[in-house]
Amino acid sequence: MTKAMTNKERLAISRVLMPEQDAENRSRNFEEVNLGLTQEQAIQEAQRCLNCKNRVCVQGCPVQVSIPEFITALAEGDLVRSAQILQSDNALPAVCGRVCPQETQCEAKCVHGVKGKPVAIGYLERFVADWATANADQLAPVTPAEPSGKTVAVVGCGPCGLTAAGELAKAGHAVTIFEALHDTGGVLRYGIPQFRLPKDIIDVEVARLQQMGVEIECNVIIGKTLTVAQLSEQYDAVFIGNGAGLPAMMNIPGENLKGVYAANEYLTRVNLMGAGQSETCSTPVLKGKHVAVVGAGNTAMDCVRTARRLGAERAMIVYRRSEEQMPARVEEVHHAKAEGVEFVMLTSPLAVEGSDDGWVNALRCQKMELGEPDASGRQRPIAIDGAEEVLNVDIVVNALGTRANPLLTATAPELKLNDWGNIVADDDGATALPGVYAGGDITRGGSTVILAMGDGKRAAAAIDRYLTGK
Repeated sequence: MTKAMTNKERLAISRVLMPEQDAENRSRNFEEVNLGLTQEQAIQEAQRCLNCKNRVCVQGCPVQVSIPEFITALAEGDLVRSAQILQSDNALPAVCGRVCPQETQCEAKCVHGVKGKPVAIGYLERFVADWATANADQLAPVTPAEPSGKTVAVVGCGPCGLTAAGELAKAGHAVTIFEALHDTGGVLRYGIPQFRLPKDIIDVEVARLQQMGVEIECNVIIGKTLTVAQLSEQYDAVFIGNGAGLPAMMNIPGENLKGVYAANEYLTRVNLMGAGQSETCSTPVLKGKHVAVVGAGNTAMDCVRTARRLGAERAMIVYRRSEEQMPARVEEVHHAKAEGVEFVMLTSPLAVEGSDDGWVNALRCQKMELGEPDASGRQRPIAIDGAEEVLNVDIVVNALGTRANPLLTATAPELKLNDWGNIVADDDGATALPGVYAGGDITRGGSTVILAMGDGKRAAAAIDRYLTGK
């Protein structure tokens, strides 16, 4: 019998490093950057977990994954139990293990982080989820729950809608997801590049939900094909998780020139439609040699790293604040730098300039300095008088974020909206319409995958209570 490790021995184990593709090679291909842990690495990392009685890591997880439990099972080599625990809590564990900002959530709470590096919870989640996919024959088959006799319509097949659908299906409700696009996954498929989230991962996660009985209808636009009122008539409850896909404009001269993309169009062409990734793809995308991406969130990093893979010799992040204030994940910034991305900080676009025939040829910018903190707590960027810079570019990508698309809400005037056009919902996701719930970016504005999933999980529990009268 193996002797149990002491906490002192666990604390002495160094945090594992994620194996990854060589930076120069990966900047020319769309294959996944992070290669995943070996089983030996994963078990050793899992052994660092102190299995604290006060499960603070779980408090930092928006979907409340039983983190110490799945990691303890992994540390003991019981991969079946570890996978069962993880999958019972999280509808999309392989996705979360790749794109979740664990460093600001579960790992930020880890006791290890007080004097050292936190347990690599995200890496372990990815390992266990991938192991479960590769060894599905060792797990109990996914079967539909006992039918409740109740029906639920879910609008949107992104992370929020998929999570809500999975939780509702586990409760026995008959769930149908309506998706506007021709494929599943929402922002997971059209917004996150293949090199960060391979599309077959999404297919596997979606297939597991379908095995639970979730039905999915693509090419259905709620607000055009059907209205919220019609869904309410046909189903016992409705959940709206259609995201926020309308680009926030830069509002500067020249942003309608040829060669200016909104981030979601740029990424959708490449990620969902395969543009630029093969000679046989019929979807066009402009492959600039000098590309400026305006913004510094994860979407901006996805755009600029995509530009590099499409052949950009100079791919730049243009951001009006400092690097320390960038909202992007630390890992994404690290990967971007290694791949040759340039960071043009304290720089704010003034105008996109173009040639006589209407094509982008420059981005005129204002240089900035940091002043006093603003409402966000970050130092406010202030223009430096007379300090301008012209960047010679042939592509500009606007990655300043998104806002709510009014297509759905325009046909449901009973829904209460806030000043930004987002649906107003309470903590359980309940809207002003009885039996209609909402969550994710359509309620909170552009945010992260995991926060959207947390909304979907909470709303599903509230819908179950609504349908069962509990």
